[in-house]
Amino acid sequence: MVADWFTGEGEEFRLLGTRCAACSAVFFPREDGFCRNPGCGGGELVEVPLSRRGRVWSYTDGRYRPPLPYVSDPDVAWEPYTLLAVELEAERMVVLGQAPPGVTAADVEVGMEVEVVPGVLNEDAETVWTTWHFRPVSAR
Repeated sequence: MVADWFTGEGEEFRLLGTRCAACSAVFFPREDGFCRNPGCGGGELVEVPLSRRGRVWSYTDGRYRPPLPYVSDPDVAWEPYTLLAVELEAERMVVLGQAPPGVTAADVEVGMEVEVVPGVLNEDAETVWTTWHFRPVSAR
């Protein structure tokens, strides 16, 4: 995962976006080139930490092994994962992310409060690729 998509550790972990100084539109993933708002003439783009919490807008479960470039070991049994669309609290934008391992679609419902936490996308002997997960607040 791209390291500048998030910052911090533990309770300080946050997704990073950008805000246009001219129109105040917020973007995730971050935008460093131009304001994506078609009605804006453009302005300076400033990095901003996004809300740690939001509410489940929609969700589904992934019951199949995605094709490459998704990284998975074909010799290991496939474990379904839960994909969440979360409306962030302050920004009111919807961001996609996985639930942490062990959180199934049966554990989630629309409107449930979740928080962004660090996760592991993949790892080998030399590298750990990090990502974010949306964990139900009640699962703390």
